[in-house]
Amino acid sequence: MEELSQMFGDDFREQAVLRISESLEKIQGCLSQLDEESFWYEPNKNSNSAAILLRHLQGNIGQYIISGLGGVEDQRDREAEFTGKDTRQRREVEADFFKVAQKASRVIQTLPDAALAHKKRVQGFELSGLGIILHVVEHLSYHTGQLAYLTKQLGDVDLGFYRGCDLNQKNE
Repeated sequence: MEELSQMFGDDFREQAVLRISESLEKIQGCLSQLDEESFWYEPNKNSNSAAILLRHLQGNIGQYIISGLGGVEDQRDREAEFTGKDTRQRREVEADFFKVAQKASRVIQTLPDAALAHKKRVQGFELSGLGIILHVVEHLSYHTGQLAYLTKQLGDVDLGFYRGCDLNQKNE
């Protein structure tokens, strides 16, 4: 594992940060389509609003990357991400989420190769640094899709994520 992290560490970190950046752009596009009511709207008791998704992602990214890899104390309160009314303004919820995501990208970019192979216990799971980063990229992508679906349902809009790209190209 250490040999692989030394061989592919820079490329892996660059790809992880790229995927995070792509998700953040998609999230920003979705948020720009949601009015205040839609931002806080919960479709049913088993579905989350855009606000709750951002709070949840902020908690997850903070716990896994900023605490797990960055060494900051873990202060996540996962239950609070899903319960209770947020007393902050929408702009604060959005800004806090984006700050954590950007900080996580900086942690990933500056992570030494050896940290990719090093095992850590995060949220009760034993993961390598590589596994922690993969979890965050996958988890962020998953909830980005939920946010996109919610935005499309509420606004009947084409989000145009791949506008200008020819997705019908064949592999070389």
